[in-house]
Amino acid sequence: MDAQGTDVTGGTEPRRHAWRIEADEYARHERRRGHRHAYTELPGERTALVVVDMVRFFVAGSGFGLGIVPQVQALAHGTRSAGGTVAWVLPAVAAQPSRWAVDFYGPEVAERYRLAGGTGAVTDRLWPELVPAPEDPVVEKNAASAFFPGRCPLPEVLDDRGVDTVIVCGLVTNVCVEATVRDAATLGYRVVLAADGCATRSDAAHNATLATVYRSFGDVRPTADILTLLAGRQA
Repeated sequence: MDAQGTDVTGGTEPRRHAWRIEADEYARHERRRGHRHAYTELPGERTALVVVDMVRFFVAGSGFGLGIVPQVQALAHGTRSAGGTVAWVLPAVAAQPSRWAVDFYGPEVAERYRLAGGTGAVTDRLWPELVPAPEDPVVEKNAASAFFPGRCPLPEVLDDRGVDTVIVCGLVTNVCVEATVRDAATLGYRVVLAADGCATRSDAAHNATLATVYRSFGDVRPTADILTLLAGRQA
């Protein structure tokens, strides 16, 4: 990792982001609503943990990705213990890259991203340390966001379970995680982003997304606080 907090190791060792939200951002919401965090309770039966793109392609390629595996495991356990839903979202594997992807990335990189979701059964494509419970929905998305209409069955799955609150974690912070958070908020879900449960290539990029989400789309909390709220206590 270099002096700017950028992962330059090729993902050989687990690393943690030095995450932060600036004091003036906290103060801004405290002035507006009288308290720092939008959501001070997480009703278990109406809450879902949405785990985004924790597949080998993304996790193995990033020390920061490896570093969030324990937080994802803890959040999954805590959500289930509270009576909530744990939903695993993976990239769909298309028959060929889209024209947009070829134009944007070039053919070689577009093909790499086409295959990013892996092969085999969906549950086998997750990072090996992450094992869904039998009751966990595992779905594919064919867009950055897990909530973009028509691109992933997740919204219908959660609606059928009476979910109105989502905790989001996974990879990568400033792409699929941020897109998922934004669209979930647009659809009216109460959104909490796990600050230390998502990752990208650098602290700067990670923290820029945390600031954007906290300012405009959802709450931002560390895993420890989220687990406390899921247990019915104040954090």
